[in-house]
Amino acid sequence: MKNEKGFTLIEMLIVLLVISVLLIITIPNMTKNSQNIRDKGCEALTATAEAQAEAYFLDNDAYPTTIDVLKTEGYLKETKCPNGDTLTITDGKVDHAPS
Repeated sequence: MKNEKGFTLIEMLIVLLVISVLLIITIPNMTKNSQNIRDKGCEALTATAEAQAEAYFLDNDAYPTTIDVLKTEGYLKETKCPNGDTLTITDGKVDHAPS
């Protein structure tokens, strides 16, 4: 009797089928979750910018007129959200809008 080692073609096809099904399930979930992560990053940046606008107000007795003022004065490093939205300031209130 032969002592055969290795996998048959059918076994290899079954393994490839299982891997394909797993990839089909996981890839759409990963792209959806990455968008949620970028949106939450934008919310966090907006909250940080609002806190920095308050710090600017405490230092200068006036709110910054634009978001770029916070960046040039060193209060913020970024003015663009991870999801591509741009931060804006109106009367000391920071908001984000699509670019």
